[in-house]
Amino acid sequence: MPALRVAAAYAWRLLVVGGAVYGVFVVLGRFQLIAAAVFLALVITSVLRPPADLLARWLPRPLSVAVSLVGSICLFLGLLALVVNAVAQESATLTDEFRGGVHRIEIWLQRPPFRLGPGALSHLQQQLLTYIQTHRSNLASRALSGVGTVVELVTGGVLALFTSVFFIHSGERLWAWTSLELLPAGARSGWDRAGRAAWRTFAGYTRGIIIVAATNALLVGIALLVLRVPLALPLTLLEFFATFIPLVGSPVALGVATVVALAGRGPLTAAAVLVLIVVVGQLEGHVLHPLVMSWAVRLHPLVVAVSVIAGSIVAGVIGAVVAVPFISVVWSVVRALRPVPPP
Repeated sequence: MPALRVAAAYAWRLLVVGGAVYGVFVVLGRFQLIAAAVFLALVITSVLRPPADLLARWLPRPLSVAVSLVGSICLFLGLLALVVNAVAQESATLTDEFRGGVHRIEIWLQRPPFRLGPGALSHLQQQLLTYIQTHRSNLASRALSGVGTVVELVTGGVLALFTSVFFIHSGERLWAWTSLELLPAGARSGWDRAGRAAWRTFAGYTRGIIIVAATNALLVGIALLVLRVPLALPLTLLEFFATFIPLVGSPVALGVATVVALAGRGPLTAAAVLVLIVVVGQLEGHVLHPLVMSWAVRLHPLVVAVSVIAGSIVAGVIGAVVAVPFISVVWSVVRALRPVPPP
């Protein structure tokens, strides 16, 4: 049957592509630190290369790269200092607010439909303290492993900055070297076409998702400040970074904001934050993504969801962040290498 043959042909092609994608994620998972550092370097390059190119009209190229990198680092450290300062200023009142919030939650849970007994949260706190005392040695070993993770993160960040310097300064020369020195003459044209298409897609996706994340964070920050939710600035920064995980990150970050609002301001404010989750999700999915990402590769929501789940299974949070731009780049390469039909 022709339909069966066509279905079989598509099926084995999908299996091959799926196996290749899975193999790439497995390899990236084995070399997670290096892969994450290179990915972060590419993100930094896609964001900072345009201002570096602009500054290069008036400054020497090395100096323009240095100004772009140092300026971005100062901006990031300034935002971090604002967050730390906000937490320090609110720490005096946060303890009393959260104690009152826990008491309000306990009273709320005693009413319908929950009807929990009095002292339920206190009993839960006592169980938590007992667990901590019982498993003190295991928790200490996990804390030490957490120190090792911090060292790995610092190492990866330094490697990413070091790599991005060369990508921003002489990315074109590095690409020309790979095309001319490492490949035979017959493969250079297709390699160059595919590579440039991949970079256009990756850079477009990165800049687009940063615009979406900044817009989400701005809206969430204004709403949290209006609702007087504690820790509004740190929660806004959490929303910004969480948006880099499509479909999942923003609701999770706003879920954390809902818990903070419930403990700090009560159920009405928490309900308002829940409404905010729906509004931001609809705005992101139906307005921001189609408007901002239309000049990059647009993927079906099902493909995005499957990619995020597969990436998180193979490589954790890093895999969830990398999955969608990776699939977008693969699709752009396939389109670039597709033979053009004769007119």
